[in-house]
Amino acid sequence: MKSPVVKRSIVVAGHKTSVSLEEAFWNGMKEISGVRDMTLSELVGEIDGNRQQGNLSSAIRLFVLDYFRSRAMQQPQQQPAVETKVDSSIVAH
Repeated sequence: MKSPVVKRSIVVAGHKTSVSLEEAFWNGMKEISGVRDMTLSELVGEIDGNRQQGNLSSAIRLFVLDYFRSRAMQQPQQQPAVETKVDSSIVAH
């Protein structure tokens, strides 16, 4: 079984490093860098410079999670549509 985690190389502050991330986090990071008009290297450099502890891959995951969580909290809350389905073949006796 193939691991959903992909190891990627990136240059941060002039040094090549690697991060192991799931595709969803990598895509999230690309989206954030586009919104901020930054390169991926610049964004990862910012994340690296602000992390308190842990490894860079974990710091990226937490950053992406926090970004999208904050964005979701800013949007008006909508009630999910609930579909009720009745099975007509069940008859009460």
